[in-house]
Amino acid sequence: QVQLVESGGGLVQAGGSLRLSCVASGTIFSIKDMGWYRQAPGKQRELVAAITSGGSTKYADSVKGRFTISRDNAKNTVYLQMNSLKPEDTAVYYCNAEGVVVPLVAGYLEVWGQGTLVTVSS
Repeated sequence: QVQLVESGGGLVQAGGSLRLSCVASGTIFSIKDMGWYRQAPGKQRELVAAITSGGSTKYADSVKGRFTISRDNAKNTVYLQMNSLKPEDTAVYYCNAEGVVVPLVAGYLEVWGQGTLVTVSS
């Protein structure tokens, strides 16, 4: 069974920084894409940033230039460095893994983490 465990959320003042981490545990052959989504109160979940196994990245316009996604394929871990945080970045941040290949299961899995809360005070 594959699980994603996030860490690094918390309370920070506007202009500050946080680094989120997400580790995929279990017996995993490969993961195609990993990413971070967020959901603010009363809003839909949205993509923040994503990275392929080859290192290609994409970002939401609202975080470009402030957030950086990176990945350690050997450790099945994805990171999100968040700088110059704004109150509007306040949300629950979810880790996502797509194209997960595991033993004895045909096809690809998609897995979500339980979420970590990021609160940015003004």
